[in-house]
Amino acid sequence: MGTTTFSGPIRAGNIRNTTVVTDIVIPANSKIVNIIVDLVAAANASTNISVGEVGGNANTFINTLATGTTVGIKALGASGGGTLEWGNTGTSDKRLTVTASAATNAGSVRITVVYAQAFNTAVQA
Repeated sequence: MGTTTFSGPIRAGNIRNTTVVTDIVIPANSKIVNIIVDLVAAANASTNISVGEVGGNANTFINTLATGTTVGIKALGASGGGTLEWGNTGTSDKRLTVTASAATNAGSVRITVVYAQAFNTAVQA
């Protein structure tokens, strides 16, 4: 079995600096394995979270997940409506964005995207 060593900095993708803190960048040819939505502070009962692509659909990856007012990790269920888009991000980086349906300052959410990098590329010998 071989050994892999990283000595940093590690660069993945070509979108490096962004000023919007709600953007998430997934490198090209990746596969999204899971998206974890953790409500850290209670939101408005009518707040829905969507995760989409900047410049594309606002709900490509998560379609209107109802957060409710109970803190904790939320099950995606049918709200993971964009799961077909999870299989292959394509040949360019994807910049994701998070939107909320309710105009409120209540609540705080932590979103974690788990992905396999270079999943959709040919294995090089």
